[in-house]
This record gives sequence, C-alpha cells and structure tokens, in this order.
Amino acid sequence: MRKFFVEKIIPTGGFLSITGKEARHMATVLRMKKGETLILMDREGQSFEATIEAVHYKEVKVKIIKTIPPLPPSPVKISLAQAIIKSHPMEYLIQKATELGIHSIHPFYSERTVIKLTPEQLNNKMDRWIEIMKSACKQCGRVMVPSLNTPLPFEELITTVPNKKTLKVLLWEDEDKVDLKGLLTSMSFAPHVFAIVGPEGGFTSNEINRVREAGFHIVSLGNRILRAETAAVSLISIIQYEWGDLNLV
Repeated sequence: MRKFFVEKIIPTGGFLSITGKEARHMATVLRMKKGETLILMDREGQSFEATIEAVHYKEVKVKIIKTIPPLPPSPVKISLAQAIIKSHPMEYLIQKATELGIHSIHPFYSERTVIKLTPEQLNNKMDRWIEIMKSACKQCGRVMVPSLNTPLPFEELITTVPNKKTLKVLLWEDEDKVDLKGLLTSMSFAPHVFAIVGPEGGFTSNEINRVREAGFHIVSLGNRILRAETAAVSLISIIQYEWGDLNLV
C-alpha cells in the first residue's frame, strides 16, 4: 500500500483534502484513481488508512478508514552529528540513518570540511535532505521523520550537547584503545547517545582535544579505515544492536 506524508492530519467529518507535492504526485505521476487505498502519515506521528474519493491536479480528497497504531520508537534516542560531506554520500547517509531509526541529524563544519555552501545552496540541500528522510520513512514504515538541524561550526556544535543522561561519543580513526562496542557493553544504558562522525579528512588534533574537554568518549570501529558514510551507518547499527531495537523482542 502506498504511503504519503502530509503536514498534519485533521479529518473533517472523516474526510481529508491533500494538496501540494503529495497531491500532484498522486494525480500526475502515479495517476491514482477513486477507490484506491493508501496510508497517510504526518509529522506528529499519526498514521491512517484511507481511500481516495476524488482526484484533481492540485487536490486529492480521501476518506479516513481507520487509525494505524505507530511502531514503537527505539529505546535509545540517537543523535548523529555528521560533518558535511559530498552530495551523494551525504544523501546515502541520511537515507540509511533514517531507516535505522535515528532521532535527529546535526550537520556541521569542521576544520577539514571540504564542502562549502552558500546560504541558497544550504537551503536547497536542507530541503533535499528532508525529502530523502520522508521517502526513507515511507519505505521502512516509520511515522516520525527525524529532526534536521541547521549546520553549525564544530566548536559551537559540541557546546549544544546535553550532559544529563547522554552518552557522548566521537569516532576517530586514530583511536587505538577504546572501541564503540566495548564502550557500550561496559556501561549502563543511556537513553540518549550523541555521536559525532567527521569529514573525509578526519579530525585535527585540536578538535580531538576540544571534544575530550567537552566530555566525549573517543572511540574506534576497529582496524579498518571506513568512509564517513559507512562509519556513520555502522555506528548507528551497533548502537541499535546493543541498546536499541534491532531485535524482535
């Protein structure tokens, strides 16, 4: 059954009018017809099964049939801070992080960040990333879209992280004493993990010193040197496996 996002679902007498991009997609791309069944989701976590009553170019009217109970969220809230990387790897990372149940994404600029964006380019990127997250949510059956924060300089980013009930970690390829799995298994459960992954060129020694001072654990994913997007997806998977919902229990 096809899934669609709307800003907020407020049925009026059991009916709802859909406009904007999703309505145009239904009408002109998918050529959906009266009587077809679909699933509607909104930013507040509501999800409904509905049938199409009427299709127009800029509006699709549907009848709400029933409420769909949302999937339970992961027991651990994961915030991923990712240095901005090249376009395709960044989009892949955002897509897979969303599928894996990320709570929020915090792009940032570090000393070795290669990508420089104008305000207009950044706005376009943010719009694109949000659409990717919406599509990923549709694909994996997730209702709540992760929050996407405006990119910050690295120095500012690390000052915004809460200390209470938060495990703060940073992946660093030169760490040779502590690995992420070992850290998680040696600690009691934390309801929030704030994890930082750097750019293609890694972090500078000055940046590593700054995060140590800010109370972060510096960890490794092992002996392999991973691309930024691979490291981020691996990090989220490990956290979800150890503390989250990558199980059937």
